[in-house]
Amino acid sequence: MESARTIADLRRHIGIWRGGGDRIGLVPTMGALHQGHMALVRAARAECGRVVTSIFVNPKQFAPGEDLASYPRREAADLALLASAEVDLAFAPATADIYPAGFATVVRVTGLTDVLCGAHRAGHFDGVATVVTKLLLQSSPDAAYFGEKDYQQLIVVRRLVADLDIPVRIVGVPTVREPDGLALSSRNAYLTPEQRRIAPAIARVLRSIAEAVARRPNSVACELASGREELRKAGFSLEYLEIRDAETLTPVTDQLTAPSRVFVAARLGRTRLIDNMPLTPPA
Repeated sequence: MESARTIADLRRHIGIWRGGGDRIGLVPTMGALHQGHMALVRAARAECGRVVTSIFVNPKQFAPGEDLASYPRREAADLALLASAEVDLAFAPATADIYPAGFATVVRVTGLTDVLCGAHRAGHFDGVATVVTKLLLQSSPDAAYFGEKDYQQLIVVRRLVADLDIPVRIVGVPTVREPDGLALSSRNAYLTPEQRRIAPAIARVLRSIAEAVARRPNSVACELASGREELRKAGFSLEYLEIRDAETLTPVTDQLTAPSRVFVAARLGRTRLIDNMPLTPPA
C-alpha cells in the first residue's frame, strides 16, 4: 500500500493510475476504522481497479463543544488494517494542507441539512459538504463510497455532487452491525460496559417500528410515540426519532406511502448514537 500526505502526492498517484486506464474508488473516513469502513473498502475493491482511502479528522464538521479533541485517532492501526484489505493508497493529509491559511470557502447544501442531525449540530453538514467536495476534486474518483448508517450525509453528498456537476458516482453501502444489532461506529468506543449493554435497544426499536409500519402503514404516529417512550425508559436522552422520505427527507407523520427511513439520534452519557433503517410501503 502506498501513502500520501500531500494533495500533490495524491494527484501524482492518481495521474499514474489514470494513465494506465484504472478506475478509481474513494473511501473517505475520519480514521478509527472498523468493519463498517472495511465494507466500504470491499465495495470499492469490487468495482474499481484502484482504491484510495482518506484518513482525516475534519475539524469543520464538529460543532463547538463536540468531541473533536477526544475523537479516536489510531493511525498506525488504521494503516495496517487498510494494508491488509489491499487498499492501494492511504491519503492522510495534515489539517493545514486541507485548510491552508486564508481558507475562506464553505460548501452548503440547503434544505436537506436543516433537519435531523442538521438541526442539532450547528454547521456540521457545511463542514461535511466542504471537505467531501475537496476530497472529490483532489482525487477525481470514478466512485466514492459512503455508509448508510450516516444516511443523511449520504443524501447530502448525492445532492452536492448533482448540483455541482462533479463527475463521480456516489455509492451507499448498507450499515454493518454487531451481532446484537448495534450499528458499528467509531464513537462506540466511548460507551461504558453498562451503556454498551443498553445501546442495542436503538436497533431493536427501529426494527420494531419498521416492521409495524410495514404491516400497518397508517400507524406511523403511534409507533413513533411508542418508540420514543421505550428509548427514554431504557435510559437514552433522545434528540429525535422520526420517519422521513428516503429521497427528500420530508417528514412522514401519518401514513407510509413511499420508500422512507426511520431515523434516530440519542445519547447515552457522553456518547451520541445515530442509526436508521429502511421502510417500504406495502405493494
